Amino acid sequence: MKHILEACVDSAESALLAAEAGADRLELCSNLIIGGTTPTPALFKEVRKLCDKKINVLIRPRFGDFYYTQYEFSIIKNEIRQFKYLGADGIVIGILQKDGNLDVDKMKLLIKEAKGMSITLHRAFDVCKDPHQCLEQACDLGIHTILTSGQKNNCLEGKECIKTLVEKSDGRIEIMAGAGINARVMKELLPYTKAPAYHLSGKTMIDSGMEYRKEGVYMGLENLSEFQIWRTEPEKIKDVKEILLKYEC
Repeated sequence: MKHILEACVDSAESALLAAEAGADRLELCSNLIIGGTTPTPALFKEVRKLCDKKINVLIRPRFGDFYYTQYEFSIIKNEIRQFKYLGADGIVIGILQKDGNLDVDKMKLLIKEAKGMSITLHRAFDVCKDPHQCLEQACDLGIHTILTSGQKNNCLEGKECIKTLVEKSDGRIEIMAGAGINARVMKELLPYTKAPAYHLSGKTMIDSGMEYRKEGVYMGLENLSEFQIWRTEPEKIKDVKEILLKYEC
């Protein structure tokens, strides 16, 4: 069985590093530090030029929950059309009702917009009310992949749920484990859950190239330095890829 390794990236530099390190496909977003939001068309075009890997684009108009206003829903639909036109291989989406259930009606409309593209249900799944019901709904909708930590803060804590999802999915949909993936975690998670796909950013903090640094002026949150950048660490991707390849032998 061939396993899929997906790297989540929010810059052209990280996309190139992840692709060269062995990622099978990319999830492209912006603002990974807040869980990811929709990337710009310019970023997508740059990554498309640099990489020949499949690129799935996160469509998430803002930080926070997955219950969207009519205006946000309109933005999501338009962004799907835009990235379909630009040549994205897939989209990564998720909408919940206020009661915590998957908004099947709105998801149907988004999937219709994305016809011909791969569809991933993102970690909205991890905050839905009933993951088993949501799994069946996703299968009925024709969604290709569910990205999940097993409804926990990280995939190791959620390994029981992930294992159950893999068993219940019975090959109808790809269960992709994510949140906290690294080589150490993979050695326990992969043989236990037997999930077919894994998702990680492999990120590390690097120092900005700025020499002059104005202190005490913040562009955002005070506890986030303006002079540190998140970037994919290739060795983290390679280490996980190596484990996947060994498991396939």
